[in-house]
Amino acid sequence: MNDPKPVFTAEDVEILERETPFQGFFRVERLTLRHRHYQGGWGAPVKRELFVRPPAAAVLPYDPVRGEILLVEQFRVGALEWRDTPWCLELVAGLADKDGEPVADLVRREALEEAGVEIGAMRRVAHYMPSPGGSNERLQVFVGQADLSGAGGIHGVADEGEDIRVVVQPVSAIESLLQSGRVDNAASLITLQWLLLNREALDREWRP
Repeated sequence: MNDPKPVFTAEDVEILERETPFQGFFRVERLTLRHRHYQGGWGAPVKRELFVRPPAAAVLPYDPVRGEILLVEQFRVGALEWRDTPWCLELVAGLADKDGEPVADLVRREALEEAGVEIGAMRRVAHYMPSPGGSNERLQVFVGQADLSGAGGIHGVADEGEDIRVVVQPVSAIESLLQSGRVDNAASLITLQWLLLNREALDREWRP
């Protein structure tokens, strides 16, 4: 069996040039770099475009008393020409764009802004890079305890152009949601599947 320990580190990459061809809400960088090869020596210089995003976090509000989850539906430009609707069903999420804001505060703030619900205890599900081949984005996903008895309606921050619909579903509907293709982004898929596997243990911890 092969050793999974990394062979190289960041010291084995040399950045020769860094350009910024675009700077808007997000940033695109063009790097000219070279890195060491497994068979020895350095490779030839290559150019790589990098989509630069702040770290992000997302949460799945879960009501262990009612056995319900909360998802949000909103327009996503990345889905515009890929499937029949660019309105995506997903977790509550936001960017870590406020200096010094702890990630727990970030997801609780986003839950209030996007869904009008308060998050209590949280369990981190994963911390991962969605697409390291072209983006430096890092995402943490959580399941958060919430009272969903009054959840619903349309939410979002008007100044940010948000128009977000709350969708509350029983946990029993998760498998059909996954099979239908309505939930098809990585953060939501990972977190919903995690809840299916860990619900009993979470209920023992969170239910009164």
